[in-house]
This record gives sequence, structure tokens and C-alpha cells, in this order.
Amino acid sequence: MLQKKPQCILVGLMLAIIIPILSACVFSAPSLGSAAFSAATPQAAAEPTNYGPTSTAASSMVGAEPAAIDGESYFNPVEAQTIDVYERAGPSVVHITSRVITLDFFGGLTPSEGTGSGFVIDEEGHIVTNYHVIEGAESIEVTLMDKTVADAEVVGVDPLNDLAVIRVDVSSDKLHPLEMEEGELKVGQQAIAIGNPFGLDWTLTVGVISSLGRPLEVSDDRVIYDVIQTDAAINPGNSGGPLLSSRGRVIGVNTALQRGAENIGFAIPLSTLKRVVPELIEKGRYRHPWLGVSGYTLFPELSRRLDLPVERGLLITRVTPGSPAAKAGLRGATRRVELGNVRVLAGGDIIVKIDDVIIDSNETLREFLETKTRFGQGVEVIFYRGGKKMSAHVVLGERRL
Repeated sequence: MLQKKPQCILVGLMLAIIIPILSACVFSAPSLGSAAFSAATPQAAAEPTNYGPTSTAASSMVGAEPAAIDGESYFNPVEAQTIDVYERAGPSVVHITSRVITLDFFGGLTPSEGTGSGFVIDEEGHIVTNYHVIEGAESIEVTLMDKTVADAEVVGVDPLNDLAVIRVDVSSDKLHPLEMEEGELKVGQQAIAIGNPFGLDWTLTVGVISSLGRPLEVSDDRVIYDVIQTDAAINPGNSGGPLLSSRGRVIGVNTALQRGAENIGFAIPLSTLKRVVPELIEKGRYRHPWLGVSGYTLFPELSRRLDLPVERGLLITRVTPGSPAAKAGLRGATRRVELGNVRVLAGGDIIVKIDDVIIDSNETLREFLETKTRFGQGVEVIFYRGGKKMSAHVVLGERRL
């Protein structure tokens, strides 16, 4: 045992020297929020990705420079892209407060408030939102992201498509118009919603486009066509806010959620915005194209019972006097026919096609007129009268809501 003492003393001396050195290394290392982040800055700036515009948005959580861990960017490319979209598009989104006067239980007048979202589309102060956000409002107030508050005036509304344009009079340097997306949308591509759900200002949610071309039935006589379905969370207060692509460009206007379901929301498509919004700004309303007919959707059994020349189409029962269809010479029912316990109007023309688009129901006629035509446009209507195939040129009028 006495022979081992020098070794113990040597080991002890070595440990006494090494431990302070190791301790100094640990405590003198740079903290995670300072030099470790700045060291990665040149690399992060020099390596562009294929996920969208180059951005320094990732720096917002830690100061002036993007973070790095083990020499890599703190945010992965998808995260950095989403942060970039929020920082670029967020200032374009506004919080809308609408005020109305209502009657209370005792018949007295009382003020009531509703909130929603919207987004700036130009430097003149025009803002797109949903019609239901500002419907019946006595006054409308807009709050910008920098906390600027301004009164807004209604420029134009389209209740059928649940769209409205309002305007604020503020300095142009406070306005940040959003760009509109170009190109075809695909199911599965990223969808980003920014809005004010439940009054939680400038909330971002992320999902994908779940489906395209959905008809959204708002009421018995109101259907919004070609709606985008998304699983990005949309809640009360998101209405009127933008649905964005991964490039931060508008692809739709968030408008509704499926109650009783999870992650099913709907947005009015950009194609509808491009068709409707310019007219709302110019004329204050959108002139929905109108043919002026009503009728039955044909099916094989009905066609056989009435001895008709085709099995599919729209059997006209009534042509509105003075309508475009009436001016073009289309005819409605001429007689009543008993089919079992049902009395059917018969003898009218059967529309089968308009401008090479097959019309096989009331629904296809309404959708075609709303999405493929404009007020004042001329269309070629192909129809049967008796057993004879005919055509008529019709100039579409304006549907009165």
C-alpha cells in the first residue's frame, strides 16, 4: 500500500489541474442566444432554398440574426417559409369591427359589435372582406397591424358570393397590398390562413388544400361555387381574412367552417374575387348573369313518361316575361300532365347545351351562368322544341336578388 501512494498523489494532482480547465471551458462558452446564432448568419444567407422567397423572417424570435444549432439553421426550410409569409402578409391583414343598433328584450336600443377580418388589395385603401362581416353595420372600424384605427366606408357588396369591399382613408405607407396567386391550385398544396379568430388578432394557422370545386350552400337560394376546402383552422373572426399560398399570395377568402366537424373550412376562390371585386369597386355591386327560365331537371323515367326526345336536360316550365330568354324566343310549358299523383308542366323547350357546355340540371345551369359567363355576354343556347333541335342567341341580363 505504501508503494501506491506516489501514484495516488500524482493522480490527485492531475485531477486538480484538469477539473478547473474543463470548468473554464463550460462557463466561458458563448450562450445560445448570442455568438452561436451569429456564427451561422453567413451560411444561412448564402444558401437559398426552393421553398419560396429568401427571407430573414426566422430572426424574429432571437433578435437581429437567424439562429443556428450545430452549424445548421434553427428553423427548417418549411418553418422559415411560413414565418416569412406571416411577416410579409401580416401587415396586409386588418381587424374589422362592425357596429349595429339592436333592440333589447325590453324594446330599448342597444349597441352591438361584431368582428371579422379583411385584407388590403391596393394603395387606395380598398379592403376585401366577407359581406356577412359588415352586413347591416351602422359603422365600420378597421384596425391595422401597427394599431392604426380608421373608419371605413362600404364601396360595394355582393351578398350572393358573400363578398364586400370597404375603404379606409389612411396614408399609403400604412397600406401593404397583398399579391394574388397565379397558376393552378392543387389538392395537397400548403394553405395558410391569417385572421382574427375570437378576437385573437393576427393569428396564423397552417394546413393544406383539402379539396377544390366545392359548392357551398349558404341558404336555399344562395350557393357559392368552386369553393376551396382546407384543414387550416378557420374560426369565427377569421371570416374575410386571406387564405394564402406558400408564396404569401392570396388564393381565397376565408368564409365559413363546417359546424360539428374538425378541420373543415371553406374559402371563396381567387377566380371569384377576380371576377367580382373589380365590379364592386367600379359599380358598387356585382351584376349576376341571368337567363330568365325555370324548369325541371330531366331524368330517364320522366323523359319516357312525357315521350321526350332526350333523357337529360332542363325542361323549361316558365320563361320570365321580358327576360333574355323571352327576347330570344324560348318557350315554357303549354300544358299540364298527370303522372300518377303528380301534375307536371310539359310542352316547353328542353335546354341541353349552352356554348358547348352540357346543361343537364337546374344546378348545372346556375353554376354555368355564375362561373362561366358575365352580364351582357352573348351565349348560344341549344334546345329541343318537340322533336326538333334548335339554337338561339341570348344576351344575358342581370339577376335581381
